[in-house]
Amino acid sequence: MTGADSGAVRVDQWLWAVRVVKTRTLATQMAKSGHVRINKEPVKPATKVHVGDEVRVRVQGFDKIFVAQKLLKKRVGAPVARTCYEDLSPARPRFYIPVAKREPGSGRPTKRERRQLDKLRGHDPNWDRR
Repeated sequence: MTGADSGAVRVDQWLWAVRVVKTRTLATQMAKSGHVRINKEPVKPATKVHVGDEVRVRVQGFDKIFVAQKLLKKRVGAPVARTCYEDLSPARPRFYIPVAKREPGSGRPTKRERRQLDKLRGHDPNWDRR
């Protein structure tokens, strides 16, 4: 236990100390809104993390899964922080979004071509009509 007095540390403090989130306030807000789980149970910011606990954090719609190896109360450098948890997160899927290309010199799209592009992108043609 590095910097921890007992065998447990607050989850918001631990997430901030091991550099999962930028600020402790953000870690607290994430826990309050249900984006943090310890051993698959939703937690409050003051819930204690113990060595060996699985901590799941929802970031940008994807789960990051960590197993606590060491407990920290104070923020440390990134190389040291990486030794305090085991990252079990699955790889994020890669998305390929095709970009519409026009022939050079063909000018602006016509009204018909714009409507076809909107339909292709899934835009509702009547979104501004009420």
